[in-house]
Amino acid sequence: MNTVYIDFTEIGDHEDFYTQLKEKIKLPHHFGDNLDALADVITGELEMPLHLEFVNMSVDQLENFDDFLTTLEDLEEETDGFSFSYYLEQYEDEENDEDETE
Repeated sequence: MNTVYIDFTEIGDHEDFYTQLKEKIKLPHHFGDNLDALADVITGELEMPLHLEFVNMSVDQLENFDDFLTTLEDLEEETDGFSFSYYLEQYEDEENDEDETE
């Protein structure tokens, strides 16, 4: 299975997302930077199996990319060989950090 990681520490907006996606997945030349185009290439043009994984998402990004998450989760159910997951960035416990410095 081909797993593609999209690291959200390097993503500020949708344009950044599509830039990173194009660097990691060979998309057709006619690909438009929009969610409909992404759904079209996943359902008909990309080689499967494919696992797309979003890592290090912030809570703000989780909200800003909600439409992406919903669409990709739907595509996972509808498309043979496609899977998707996402993970929030990990925060260290600041209280424990303070205890260690004292």
